[in-house]
Amino acid sequence: MDLEIKYRGRIATTEAVDFINKLIRDNPNDSRRGLSVRLCMAWNWRQPNGALKDMVCRGFMLELHRAGYINLPAKRRNPNNPLMNRRMPDSIPIDDTSLSTSLKQILPLEICQIRRSGKEKMFNSLMDRYHYLGYCQPVGEHLKYIVFADKRPVACLAFSSAPRHIGARDRFIGWDKHTRQNNIGLMAYNTRFLILPWINIKYLASHILSRIAKMLPEDWMSIYRHPVYYLETFVDTEQGFKGTCYKAANWTYLGKTTGRGKNDHTGKPNRSIKDVYGYPLVKDFRKKLCVGIL
Repeated sequence: MDLEIKYRGRIATTEAVDFINKLIRDNPNDSRRGLSVRLCMAWNWRQPNGALKDMVCRGFMLELHRAGYINLPAKRRNPNNPLMNRRMPDSIPIDDTSLSTSLKQILPLEICQIRRSGKEKMFNSLMDRYHYLGYCQPVGEHLKYIVFADKRPVACLAFSSAPRHIGARDRFIGWDKHTRQNNIGLMAYNTRFLILPWINIKYLASHILSRIAKMLPEDWMSIYRHPVYYLETFVDTEQGFKGTCYKAANWTYLGKTTGRGKNDHTGKPNRSIKDVYGYPLVKDFRKKLCVGIL
C-alpha cells in the first residue's frame, strides 16, 4: 500500500517500510550511510553511470524516519555540506567593452567545457553577475561551457540532469512512467544560456547552440560514462524571452510547463509558466529513450 510520502520520484509503500525496518534490525551497528548503501544495493538503486544513488536513498530514508515509519540510528557526524555553506562566486574582472560586429568576423569560436578546470570561477562569476536568475550550483550531473572569441568570453552555457517530469516533453517522447524513471538520465537540460550584455552579434546564440549539440554528447560520455540522446530547455516568456535562438537552431517547441514545480502538492501554479523546447541528438532518440539502449 502506498504511503503519503514521495521523495525524488520514489513513492513509499508499506512493503518498502517493512524491508527497511528489517534491514535496520539485521544491521544494528551500521551508520545511516552504511544502511543507505545496503538499501541501494538491495534495490539496485543506481545512477545511469552505475554509481549508487546513496545521497538520494539517504534522503528517502530520512523522510520515512521523520514521519515515524522507521527509526534510524543517531547521526555519527555532521559533514560539511558545500551546497548549504557555499559563498557567492568571486567577481572575476574581464574585458567588458562593447563588441558589435558580424558573426563571420569573430569565427572560429573556442567553446570550452570548463567544469573542474581553472576557468570554472570565471563561469560562476559571469552567471552570478549577468544572468537574470543569478548563479546556482548545479546538483548531480552537469557541464559548464564558456565561449571565447579571440580569447575573450562572449557567452556561457550550463547543462544538468533533466527534470523528472515535464508533461509536454513526456508526451512528445511517448514513454510511460516506469521507462521515464529508468531513462531520465539519458537527457540533459540546458539550465542557463548567457550572451554577455555588451556583446551584439547577430546569429551568435543559434550558432553556439548548434555547436554545443555536437560537442556535448562526447563531453558527457567522457565525464559520466553514459550517453545522452536528447536536450531540453525552458524559455520564460513572462520575462520577455521568445526562444528565437532555439528556433533558429532547430529546437522544437513542445508546449508549456504547468508552473507548479517538482515538489508541488497544491495543483496550482506557483511560478512562471515557461515554453518547453527539445532537441534530439540522434535520429532514433525515441527508441533509445523508451527502451534504454545504452
